[in-house]
Amino acid sequence: MSDVVNITEAAAFQIKEMMKHNGEEGSFLRVAVKGGGCSGLSYGMGFEEEPGEKDSQLEQFEIKILVDNGDADILKGTVIDYKQTMMGGGFTIENPNAIASCGCGSSFKTAKNAGTPENC
Repeated sequence: MSDVVNITEAAAFQIKEMMKHNGEEGSFLRVAVKGGGCSGLSYGMGFEEEPGEKDSQLEQFEIKILVDNGDADILKGTVIDYKQTMMGGGFTIENPNAIASCGCGSSFKTAKNAGTPENC
């Protein structure tokens, strides 16, 4: 499971800051895939108090991470980073399974899962 999602040290620092700011310390970071976006699939990240029945758990940089077992194949090898630029900062997601993504970079599709594309 540890090779499904990998977070960089920069992303971990930012996630911990967000948890602290939102009073979510001790929560799990949910990394998910949902249908939608121009290319059919999009990423989701958020905080949750408890894992679900279909979740796998891992821990990196003292952050507890949840991934639904149904999303594991789509996310396998994904790296989540945080980059700071002159225009601000943001998370970047590099998924080796994505074969196409939209121009804005927020949606994608894989060879095995095209998702449910929406008009953008």
